[in-house]
Amino acid sequence: MKKRFLAVLPFCCIILVWYCITMKGTVPSSILPPVNKVFSTLLVLISTGQLLNDLFISLTRVLKSYFLSVAAGCLIGTFMGVSATIRASLSLFITAFRQIPVVAWVPILILWCGIGELSKIVIIFLSAVFSIILNTSDGIRSTSPEYIEIANLYKINKWRLFTKIYLPYAAPQIFTGFKIGLGASWMAVVSSEIIASTSGIGYRLAEARSLMRADIVIVCMIVIGLTGVIMDVILNRISSLLLPWKK
Repeated sequence: MKKRFLAVLPFCCIILVWYCITMKGTVPSSILPPVNKVFSTLLVLISTGQLLNDLFISLTRVLKSYFLSVAAGCLIGTFMGVSATIRASLSLFITAFRQIPVVAWVPILILWCGIGELSKIVIIFLSAVFSIILNTSDGIRSTSPEYIEIANLYKINKWRLFTKIYLPYAAPQIFTGFKIGLGASWMAVVSSEIIASTSGIGYRLAEARSLMRADIVIVCMIVIGLTGVIMDVILNRISSLLLPWKK
């Protein structure tokens, strides 16, 4: 109970300060609307279905690209973890590409793919795949050499060596890569929708900004943050179920 109270305390403090500032009327509502106005706007957007539709579109984009990132990241990361040759060949390439911010990819991908779904899928993929690759590779490489030596003594084949030794040992770090990748994917889809899109929660936020609707902007920001928290909690639960030894 105490931990839950401490977790929500900063949010309560922010809301209290926000309420006090807007109650005095010193800040124009076009810049910082009152708490009750933002809450009423949230209810209106939910009742009309607009907010849920925007959220569904953005989440669909994230999930499609994220699963591609997981598949590619785990595959490449595994090969880099078990093979020094592959690791030497790809390390510099991956390090260079992962330094490029997501927003820097947007202009060239719009030129190549337009502002449709393909450009957003590629942006989300690029934002997530590198963290999954690196965490998978590091997890595989951190496997205890003693376990590998014992497996070799019993002449365990490579597939069983991977599934029984490498994978269980590396799984916690792999899931860390999944969490980082999912968070990056969610931020990437919002950023790409703000810059070039005609739908999604990021597009709604950008449209509200152009219309000077600060209440809708704040609602979108709250929904984006809350959705990210929910996705993180779900992934933590999955991790706890699949990796009971991690505790």
